[in-house]
Parts: sequence; structure tokens; C-alpha cells
Amino acid sequence: MLELDASVIGSWIGGLFWPFIRISTFFMVAPIVGAQLVPVRIRILLSLLVTMAVAPHIPAVPVVDLLSVENVAIAIQQMLIGLGMGYALQFLLQMFVMAGQLIAMKMGLGFASMVDPTSGVSVPVVSQFHLLMVTLLFLVVNGHLVMIDVLAASFNAIPVSSSGLTSAAYWHLAGMLSWMMAGALLIALPAITALLIVNSTLGVITRAAPQLNIFSVGFPFMVLLGLGIIWVSMTSYLPHFERYSAEVLEMMALLPRY
Repeated sequence: MLELDASVIGSWIGGLFWPFIRISTFFMVAPIVGAQLVPVRIRILLSLLVTMAVAPHIPAVPVVDLLSVENVAIAIQQMLIGLGMGYALQFLLQMFVMAGQLIAMKMGLGFASMVDPTSGVSVPVVSQFHLLMVTLLFLVVNGHLVMIDVLAASFNAIPVSSSGLTSAAYWHLAGMLSWMMAGALLIALPAITALLIVNSTLGVITRAAPQLNIFSVGFPFMVLLGLGIIWVSMTSYLPHFERYSAEVLEMMALLPRY
């Protein structure tokens, strides 16, 4: 006869509840799945499906009282791990958004903004174009499957417990902000350099011919030239995406090991 006591029930519930917290928190902030376009019910359903697929293959979870303080501590740690890994992946897409903002400011389209449906904030149209492009690339190379695989592997790198991430892991996650800004600058650097040369040329023309209304001529010229530069620089986006996506996935895999 099967006897059920509090410890057995606690192990069953904990084996699904704590992984569900980490996975659901990750999907709430991860790119594509965590966008505002995706309903919350879809995120929860996807989290449940992934949890049911991952739970039988993770290390044994600790058996604690469900109403104890230790249970709350474990839940908070799983939430922080999911948030950290989700934001680490979010930095990849925001890198291209920031690169688009830099290019838009230099070409005079910084005021032309639209509401980003994924985040609900206003971004320049150039940034929106970069975001759509990098999202499609992410889906084409099966990045959504890789991020789920890395998330499942994190349960072996850092099992469910009350220890969680170390302070070094949080500092590493904060340091990824500088990595994101440096990557955005490298992506936008060719376009920024070309537009800077054009601006310098227009300045020389203004000094040589003060009677020429350079503002009425230079603005449409800068916009057309900026669009041409973006079109020419499209060939370098795929190498940048492959490099930075590999780096961010490696950072996600190493984050629990710090």
C-alpha cells in the first residue's frame, strides 16, 4: 500500500514547482517569448511544457517543508537565476537596437520613432528595423531551441538549492552591459564613420559658400546617404550576429558556474 506523507508530497511538488519558477521567470524576460505580443497564458503554458520535459532529467531537489523559510529562499534563488539568464540573452537584441539608435542620431532620423510592439517603448525606426532583422536571424538559426537547451543544462550546472548564484555571477551579469555597449558601437562604427565624413564635407562646403542654405540641402542628402550606408552594411550584420550570439550563449552557460 502506497503511503503518502508530507516529505513525499513535498518532493513531488518541489520537483516541479522550483524548476517551473526558474523556467517561467526566464520566459518572462527572454527575447521573442517574453515580448508583450505573446500572451501571459502562452508563456505559462510553454513554461509548464518545458518543465514537464526537463524535470525528469534534473538532479534530485532538496526535500523541505513547503511552508518553511527555506522553501521561500529556494524559490527566490530560482527566480534570480531565471532573470539573470533571460536578461543575458536580452542583451543580444538590445545591442542591435542601440546600434540602430546611434546610426539614426547621426543620419538625422533620431526623431522618427515608433512604438516597439515587443517592449512597448518608442524607438527610432532604424532600431526597429535592426530589431526585426536580428529577431528573424535568431529564429532562422534555431536560437530559440538553443536557449531552451542552455536553460535545461543550467539545472546540472547549478542544481535547485538555496545557494543560487554567487556574487561573482551577478558582477559578471552587470559587466555584460559594457559588452552590449561595445558591441553596439562596433556594429554602428562603419556607418557612423561614413556619416561623420559626410558631415565634415558639408561643413567645409558651408564655410566655402556661406550663401548656400546647407540645412535645406544637407538633411535630405544625409537621410538618403544614411539609408544607402545601412543597405551596404547589411552584409556585415550576419558575421556580427554569429559572433555575439555565440558569446552570449556561452555567457549564459557559464553564468551559473561563477
